[in-house]
Amino acid sequence: MSYRKRTAALATAAALAGAAVWTAAPAAVAQVVDVSYSCKTPIGDKSAVSPIDIKGVRSGDGYRITMSWQKGVSSSPVELGKGSMKPSATIELGGADSGTLTVTGPANQTAIPADTPIKISDLSGTYTPRKTGKVTFTAGVLTIKALGTTTTCTPTGSAGPSLTLDVTAATGGGSGGKDGNGGDGDGGTLPQTGPEDSAIALATFGGTVLLVGAAGTLWLTRRPRTR
Repeated sequence: MSYRKRTAALATAAALAGAAVWTAAPAAVAQVVDVSYSCKTPIGDKSAVSPIDIKGVRSGDGYRITMSWQKGVSSSPVELGKGSMKPSATIELGGADSGTLTVTGPANQTAIPADTPIKISDLSGTYTPRKTGKVTFTAGVLTIKALGTTTTCTPTGSAGPSLTLDVTAATGGGSGGKDGNGGDGDGGTLPQTGPEDSAIALATFGGTVLLVGAAGTLWLTRRPRTR
């Protein structure tokens, strides 16, 4: 085979390798899911439905998971002053992993009028993968503490996961908390879940493959001629 044909073959192989790495990027699938809640409140049982959005941002060995409510749930017969309502929730892990992840957030930043659906602030926690594979994140129990009372809202029915991540088990163990995962302040390390960050990293690797191919081409084209 001539040097020119070898050069073309190497360049093609490098390009295909880079493309293969790109298409193998881990998937992150997120969708807004309507979750029906049955709430136990100080004034009786209530029910509500809220679309739930769960997102993950990759950082270090884990993920920063954020849970958002698009509609308010439950209500209070009296006004809740600023800072008087503190929410927290659990997220059920499924697929390659199991257990629960606790997410927490700030107290209400403004007063909540009486008999008004309580808007929950975004809640976040740290998830460190212990298994490799696809892990699902599904809305769990919501807890609202206000004015010395506790309201517990439990999902009913069979709402599906709001987020699915293709993860790799972290090295060095979990981050603490229930089943190796916890909310804010658990001291764990974190491994955008969005395909963007993974794709950027893999694209960099693909570029390295291409550079290696280019280096091989340069070596071939500059190899001393035999006499």
